[in-house]
Amino acid sequence: MTGAGAVATPAFQSLADMFLWRVAATPDAEAFSFPQGDGWERLSWRQAGDRVRAIACGLASLGLEREQRCAIVSSTRIEWILVDFGILTAGGATTTIYPSSTAEECAYILRDSAATVAFVENEAQLAKLRGQRDALPDLRTVVLMEGAAPPEAGTLTLAELEARGAERQAAAPGSYEEGARALRPDSLATLVYTSGTTGRPKGVELIHDCWVYEAEAIDALRLLAPEDRQYLWLPLSHIFGKVLEAAQVRIGFPTAVDGRVDRMVDNLQVVRPTFVAAVPRVFEKVRSRVVTTAQEGGSARFAVFKWAFGVGRAASARRARGQGVGPWLAARRWIADRLVFRKLRARFGGRLRFFISGSAPLSREVAEFFHAAGVLILEGYGLTESSAATCVNRPDRYRFGTVGPALPGTELRVAPADGEVLIRGRGVMRGYHGLPEATAEALDAEGWLRTGDIGTVDDEGFLTITDRKKDLIKTSGGKYIAPQAIEGRFKAACPYVAQVLVHGDRRKFCSALVTLEPEAIRAWAAGHGLGSLSLAELAAHPLVNALIQGHVDELNAKLASFETVKKFAVLPVEFTPESGDLTASLKLKRKHVEGKYAAQLDAFYAEAGASV
Repeated sequence: MTGAGAVATPAFQSLADMFLWRVAATPDAEAFSFPQGDGWERLSWRQAGDRVRAIACGLASLGLEREQRCAIVSSTRIEWILVDFGILTAGGATTTIYPSSTAEECAYILRDSAATVAFVENEAQLAKLRGQRDALPDLRTVVLMEGAAPPEAGTLTLAELEARGAERQAAAPGSYEEGARALRPDSLATLVYTSGTTGRPKGVELIHDCWVYEAEAIDALRLLAPEDRQYLWLPLSHIFGKVLEAAQVRIGFPTAVDGRVDRMVDNLQVVRPTFVAAVPRVFEKVRSRVVTTAQEGGSARFAVFKWAFGVGRAASARRARGQGVGPWLAARRWIADRLVFRKLRARFGGRLRFFISGSAPLSREVAEFFHAAGVLILEGYGLTESSAATCVNRPDRYRFGTVGPALPGTELRVAPADGEVLIRGRGVMRGYHGLPEATAEALDAEGWLRTGDIGTVDDEGFLTITDRKKDLIKTSGGKYIAPQAIEGRFKAACPYVAQVLVHGDRRKFCSALVTLEPEAIRAWAAGHGLGSLSLAELAAHPLVNALIQGHVDELNAKLASFETVKKFAVLPVEFTPESGDLTASLKLKRKHVEGKYAAQLDAFYAEAGASV
């Protein structure tokens, strides 16, 4: 069992209490910036506090009661954050719904959470609810964030809600602050529905003290400071984005908010953040693009690129071990930086201290690639059930391939029977909404959360996650294989691959389904006379299959014989959340994909049997 010290008795009763404190402590400091027209508009903490108060009082005017749920169906934008704090300070609990959810999925969460109010981003999200209202008896009001509200009963705009809130505040001054400060640490704050890689999503109940703890623990690490600037693009419907919201309130750094993924590169140049949180898929795509761009530059340019990264990796390895670089390596590293690395860092705005990676496993090879260029990625770990932040590497204490030590006040234990990682601490959920049996299955009598992840903890407290317990493969020969590790290594080694699924449970050998990285494979195709072919045509082309086979052979050379991928198929389409192959947080729905391509997978083994 490991622990990382303790966080002092909470100074705040709730996240609402902490928000009021932040507004009073630094009223004129910048809190947020967000796109407005062709530029960016800024909000001070005082201005943000005024809008939050108006939203909270508007909700009170609708009769919102303590712990009643209010849903948000929106992409990441400034209104999401203001509405969230409005709900919390009004005493309600925020239910998060991905904007990519179908009408049926939205209705399920609204019904299961018994949400009384739903905030929707635009007319498109409103349309999802319109046909479901009769099946949602608890839903009284829908609030539209942008555009004019249609003349429908129970529908109004966010501006109208804020106007109602201003009237209520004028009639009952002080009631907002009094109500917010009356919230208890065990009051329900957030209901986050799990991504649902298998079955129906479950509502995870997180109380105010979960968020107070997370904010204070992150602050205690001194990982971030008020002088930092965050660029926040992550979905706030996901727990990873939510924990950054709490940390900002405690620490006070400004945040630039824009959830449009296609604007990320341009925004980094404008915002010039000191830190950015992202999921591994982002780093994989950036790495793929960097490598293929260098290859497209010709053999001489690519030779310089490979030399530079060889030097960078050597310097990175010495720094990771706490060793000095030495004058000869330092001189070569300086040249490599001028020729290659500083151009890459400039894409991130030029002020970046580090990235934070979470939500899914980050390949060690990808982390080492970026560090070779002088870009540090701090991988962390947590679950929705643990309020996101459970472990994280530190800028002065990191090990690639691990998710770092536990946060102060969080305990880790590895079950001796099967290696499952167990967590205990204030960040752990209250339980699953309306599911006592599932709660009892996840939480034992001593408060330990069964994570479902397999891992190890070293002598210095660094946690390494090897795979999901339910995803482990046992071949027909009795060998256990961790597919995520193989998938991560392959994606790191092959820039032309977007996603990989390694299959082989109760089979004689491992096989794989592969999807192509569109931008990278099209660039390669253009240089090989195949530029006119579609993605599906490229997936079927012998030259592309030979290209992927070469990378599979390189991967297999580094694996134990029973782990090697004997057969694979290049699929004509990508795995996406819209197709149901990935969760909204871009995690592979393994069982779904295996069922979808069962015929293809079965054929691998039928062919092998026939050849024998």
